[in-house]
Amino acid sequence: MEAKYIFGIIETDKEEFLGCCGFAADKKVHTIPYQDISAVVSDSSFLDYTTLPKDQVARYLLTHQQVIEKLMDSYTIIPMRLGTYAFNKGEVKEILCKGHKKFKDIFKKIENKTEIDVVATWNDLNSTIKEVGEVQEIRELKEKLMSRPGGVSVEDQIKIGSLLKNVLNKKREKISFEIKEALGRVSIDLRMHDLMDDRMIFNAAFLIDKVRQNEFEKELDALNESYGGRINFRCVCPLPPYSFYTAEVKKLPFNDIAWAKEKLEINDMATKEEIIKAYRSKANIYHPDKNINSSDADGQFNEIFRAYKILCEYCDGNVCLPDKKEFSQDAIIIKVRE
Repeated sequence: MEAKYIFGIIETDKEEFLGCCGFAADKKVHTIPYQDISAVVSDSSFLDYTTLPKDQVARYLLTHQQVIEKLMDSYTIIPMRLGTYAFNKGEVKEILCKGHKKFKDIFKKIENKTEIDVVATWNDLNSTIKEVGEVQEIRELKEKLMSRPGGVSVEDQIKIGSLLKNVLNKKREKISFEIKEALGRVSIDLRMHDLMDDRMIFNAAFLIDKVRQNEFEKELDALNESYGGRINFRCVCPLPPYSFYTAEVKKLPFNDIAWAKEKLEINDMATKEEIIKAYRSKANIYHPDKNINSSDADGQFNEIFRAYKILCEYCDGNVCLPDKKEFSQDAIIIKVRE
C-alpha cells in the first residue's frame, strides 16, 4: 500500500521538491504544506519496522537521518520518529493541523540551536582495570586472600571482581560528572544515553546555541588534554535535535478510546485530573492485593491501567476529550519527546 513517509517538519508554506532519498532512486523527497509549516515526505510503501531484522532497520535509520541532516543546511527541522507514515496527503495535512501550535512552539525553542553528541571511552580498558586493581582497598583484599592456607577460592575471585567493578564504576561516575560539568557550562540542555559496553564512560547529547559551537569544542579539547590520552572522545555534530525534540504520530482507534472511557466510567468532557482520579479509584478497587481470592484480579487491574494509558495519550495538557465531533472518529495524537 502506497503511503506518505514523514521525515520531519520544517517552516515553509511552499510545496516543493527537495531531492531524492535512499529508499529508492525514484522516491522523491518533497513538502506538503499547511499554513506556514510543511511535512517533508516521500512516497513509500508501509513498513512495520518492529518486524524487520536489525541490520535492515539500521539501513533505514541511516537514510532517515541522512535526509534530515541534509535539510539542516537550509532549514530548522523537527525530526520525526523513524517509521512515521500517513495514509495520504490529506492525513499529512491533518497531522500538521493538529500539531501546528506544538510544532511552532518547538521551532522557537530550537531556532539557531544544534545537537552535539559526545561519547567518551577508555583508551585502554585493560590498563585501566590494572590501575584500579592497585587501589589500596583492592590490594589489601588480594593480599589477605592470598595469605590464606587454601589459596584463593572461586568465591574469593568473585568478591575481588565485584569490588573491582564497584571501584571502576565510581571512577567512571566521577569522570562522567566532570564531563557534564565542563560541557554543561556552554550548553542549554543535555540528555544522557545508555552506555553500550564496558569501555564506554560517557554517552550524551548536548543542545547548544550554534554560535557557541567553537566554544563547546574548545571545552572538549581541554577535557581531552586533561585526561592525558587515557580517554578517547568522539564528537558528532552538528545534528538536528534528535534527543530533545523528536516528534511522533500515534493513531488511537475510536473503539479503543470508547472502551477506555467505559472502563474508567468517565464522560466525554473529562479532564486529565478527572481521568487520574477515576484510575486511582478503580485501581484501588481492583488491586490484586485486595482481591487475593479472585483469579481474575491481575487481568482486571491490567485492563484498568491500559485504559488509563490510552486516555492519557489522548490528553493535550489538561484538556483530554473536549470535542465530541473529533471523538467520533479515530484520533491522531502528536507527541514530542522533550
